[in-house]
Amino acid sequence: MHIGQVATRTQLSLRTIRHYDEVGLVRPSARSQGGFRLYTEADVARLMVIRRMKPLGFTLEEMGELLSITDQLDNGGAAAALETAERERLLARLGRFEQATRERCQALRTQLSRAEEFAADLRRRTDQLTDGAA
Repeated sequence: MHIGQVATRTQLSLRTIRHYDEVGLVRPSARSQGGFRLYTEADVARLMVIRRMKPLGFTLEEMGELLSITDQLDNGGAAAALETAERERLLARLGRFEQATRERCQALRTQLSRAEEFAADLRRRTDQLTDGAA
């Protein structure tokens, strides 16, 4: 599929998708004869991983590392050929990403709760001030 279709499906801008290509996170699987980027479902899945990591504050380097880990673990026959120690190392690193994700989600929940409390305080204050002015 063309980049515009991918942008629509992932809700990422064309510029963002091109940037991820430039930094090596998601390369298009092919190019058309005219040089246009062509993406597969697997490319869209990679972009969705990145899109989910971004609001959690993961860096581009961390995103690349996670994608590399999952590529190695998911790569069919090559994954089966991984030495036990290497597989265990990759799984441990994946577990650390999972833990970091849980911690970042909790931090976001805390921030959201505080923001909602603040919004409620402002609403009460506005109501009090408008009721007193009437």
